[in-house]
Amino acid sequence: MNRRLRLPRRIRPTRDGVLYIAVTLGVGLAALNTQNNLLYLILGMLLSLIVASGVLSEMSLRQLQVSRQVPVRVFAGRPFLMGVGLKNTKQRLPSFSVEVEDLVEDRPLEKRCYFLKLPAGRRQQTSYRHRLARRGAYRFTGFRISTKFPFSLFRKWRDVDLGGELVVFPELAPVAPWQRSAPAPTGDQAFPRTGRTGDVHGIREFRQGDAARDIHWRKSAIDGRLMVREREDESRRRTLLVIDNGRPPGAAPDSRDDPSFERAVSLAASLAAHYVALGFAVGLSMRGSAIPPAPGSAQLDRLLRALALVGWADPDVTLPLPSRASFGFRIGRDGVRPLQA
Repeated sequence: MNRRLRLPRRIRPTRDGVLYIAVTLGVGLAALNTQNNLLYLILGMLLSLIVASGVLSEMSLRQLQVSRQVPVRVFAGRPFLMGVGLKNTKQRLPSFSVEVEDLVEDRPLEKRCYFLKLPAGRRQQTSYRHRLARRGAYRFTGFRISTKFPFSLFRKWRDVDLGGELVVFPELAPVAPWQRSAPAPTGDQAFPRTGRTGDVHGIREFRQGDAARDIHWRKSAIDGRLMVREREDESRRRTLLVIDNGRPPGAAPDSRDDPSFERAVSLAASLAAHYVALGFAVGLSMRGSAIPPAPGSAQLDRLLRALALVGWADPDVTLPLPSRASFGFRIGRDGVRPLQA
């Protein structure tokens, strides 16, 4: 519905409300036909409850502020908790029996958070549990705040605009045993090749050109000569994931509708999480874009976000390959194989 044409309040009778309205209409017709004062009195009582329901429900919905707490990481197929906060900005009157639903693309998610009583000036927070089956970006447009207070005869609601985005990462899949360790001679072991950065590999005598920051002063004092720390070459702990997202002939317009490609994306995300946990610098290469290798959880978030949003690319677009020696995996719709570049 166009937001400019949207009513500020909408109301719908519940099942009990439909029965109540039917009884009210029946009593009204009987009162008109018989001119019985007692029936008029009963009709007035029934109508007064409808009016009271409208007034009290409006008081409950007024001056409420809602907020959303998006989880840090959400994976496809895994349950997550979305936090919802509700504040009553009225100075004196509480709100009763309020339900809050998230709106995705202006449609309710049908996961309600219930607030029984919200005192004036107070804020309460709860969460709902949900699961999204597909990776990608989900656009939240707002909230639907509703109530059936006080008699559960009508549900009255209003929509609140509050945008937001939730990026659902690809589903993590088990990593095969041969994919869990780097191809020889790389991996978690110490490497004979040394460099200026990385973990300490050993201690040796100072040579011309060595950096002063690598001098091991305590060992030098004991031996009576300059000794330096010898470090592993961090380039040996670089992993590159190459995923071929070129659109094959006859493929569905949305890459998420291709089960083979979705398995490839899921495997790439699983390998990224695995090697980042081992302390490797992990990079990602796709047609049209690339993420340089880097370690750490922030890098993992970048990789997972890129994989969550990856779609088909023109097969003519170049698939960038590493410019320096590293090990990795080439992943496509036909499976995964080691990459050595």
